[in-house]
Amino acid sequence: MTDTTAADATLAPAKPGTTPARPFFSSGPCAKPPGWDAAKLATDSLGRSHRSKLGKQRLQYCIDLMREVLKLPDTHRIGIVPGSDTGAFEMAMWTMLGARGVTALAWESFGEGWVTDAVKQLKIDPTVIRADYGQLPDLGAIDWSTDVLFTWNGTTSGVRVPNADFIPETREGLSFADATSGVFAYDIDWARIDVATFSWQKVLGGEGAHGVLILGPRAVERLETYTPAWPLPKVFRLVSKGKLAEGVFKGETINTPSMLAVEDAIFALEWAKGLGENGLIARSDANAAALDAIVEARDWLGHLAADPATRSKTSVCLTVEGADEAFIKKMAALLEKEGAAFDVAGYRDAPAGLRIWCGATVDTADIEALGPWLDWAYATAKAG
Repeated sequence: MTDTTAADATLAPAKPGTTPARPFFSSGPCAKPPGWDAAKLATDSLGRSHRSKLGKQRLQYCIDLMREVLKLPDTHRIGIVPGSDTGAFEMAMWTMLGARGVTALAWESFGEGWVTDAVKQLKIDPTVIRADYGQLPDLGAIDWSTDVLFTWNGTTSGVRVPNADFIPETREGLSFADATSGVFAYDIDWARIDVATFSWQKVLGGEGAHGVLILGPRAVERLETYTPAWPLPKVFRLVSKGKLAEGVFKGETINTPSMLAVEDAIFALEWAKGLGENGLIARSDANAAALDAIVEARDWLGHLAADPATRSKTSVCLTVEGADEAFIKKMAALLEKEGAAFDVAGYRDAPAGLRIWCGATVDTADIEALGPWLDWAYATAKAG
């Protein structure tokens, strides 16, 4: 008689001895900053009006911290707006597009979403330059006499622009950068960015629902000299009597913000400031390098973005040899059950694979500890 229990035990891969201390690898909302605790958040502004003196002070302080950490020049304004990054980017599209032609770049889900908005909602006929998942479109093919929509870092594909050099200094159109998983992780040449948007929930590890809108001087000029043909909902209105609503960029939000989310963002920004200049970039770089070493050591694991020059350092998308969606779900479920990694399955519209967040709020030691667990989950899923 065969002892099937013993036979199965010899086939089962051994679990690693070390588990990541913080197994939070979601690409949004992302891991909280190291040392985060809800009890550490300032609470004086909670239960107070956001229009009170204290409320405005805290909102302005949050804006000032973002400017300092991002090294954003005084030429650019920062506003806290509703609707996360999506709301911020749609606010920019709805208020500024239509003055001239539009070019939209799409190489992943969210870039494709801006194409849909332009075509189906605003009824604009944009020039669309596409690339498959894992690739970047031909940036040299862009007509900069048009307004240009692009994603700085494709969260669902793991592909990013290499830098801002493809944006001419003497462009006629405006550059619109959906930079939600790019800001704080890359050194951005702000002189080439007219509009940028992001959410605190990415590299800062903040909460969702609030977006940030950054406007350069050319974007402000567009707002003050152009009126769109379509009606604008109240939450999108950035101009009053032909002039920019400056209060929006001084903590006077268009709608009621969550002061708890604001205090959470302030905590993350103070932590980021304490890391020193380029501290967030250095942490993201170290995490991406640690994950790259894991990939290089395994034949069955690869990068969806083949070119390192355009590979994300935050939302890193991985291919798994022979894997389909069901196999990836099984791997992700095994890792979650063991408390080794949470939320690592790739985006639903992307090719089947893993997606590991390597932004600054993740600790490099946890990335390194993840490698053996990926081996275990892969072997276990294959064993069936």
